[in-house]
Amino acid sequence: MQVTVEIFRYDPDTDKSRFDTFVKEVDPKDRVLDVMMAIKDEDDGTIAFRKSCAHGVCGSDAMEINGLNRLACQVLVQDLKSKRIRIQPIRGMKVLRDLVVDMEPFFAGLESVKPFLIPKEPAPAAERYQSIADRAIFDDTTKCIMCGSCTTSCPSFWTNGAYVGPAAFVKAHRFIFDSRDGGNEFRLGILDDKDGLWRCHSIFNCTDACPREIHITKAIGDLKRYTVVHR
Repeated sequence: MQVTVEIFRYDPDTDKSRFDTFVKEVDPKDRVLDVMMAIKDEDDGTIAFRKSCAHGVCGSDAMEINGLNRLACQVLVQDLKSKRIRIQPIRGMKVLRDLVVDMEPFFAGLESVKPFLIPKEPAPAAERYQSIADRAIFDDTTKCIMCGSCTTSCPSFWTNGAYVGPAAFVKAHRFIFDSRDGGNEFRLGILDDKDGLWRCHSIFNCTDACPREIHITKAIGDLKRYTVVHR
């Protein structure tokens, strides 16, 4: 199968961008990451992009593929249903080079909600017990791999860099609904804000983009209801 691959290129030294086009013979079951590696190995070794585990765990190879945020290591060529593959950086982030973006603002949003357990009580002698039912409440939002696909698929984030964003909401949900955590007062101060939950308009882009199939829009709805009750 022959495909035409268009890859976004950006040179920070000249501040110029373009698309480079490559025609490759591929197996329909090749992943987009396989195709990109073949191009880098055989055609142009200067192409810059991030990748690590190549198994959908690290989240480092998030990019826009044919207009949608995806992990390049998860998407098969045959699933695109097109012989043209257009690859661009995830949106809303400063492009450093080619497909590599500055993730620092994204991680700053995550850090703002304190994505770690803030215990209600001193450490017990053994462990902090939790019922299966209590654990199930936030099970879905423990799956986040911090790839940024959800946040950078959101128009509110594209237009306002101060917006905390869906990934931070997912992390907040994971701890706000953890029966062992006592940091909700602080987190609500971040979420109950014009650049917090209320900038979300529930268009479901984030849910569609999540490679872990987290029900992000539902989690945001849970947080909105919790905030109204506890503000």
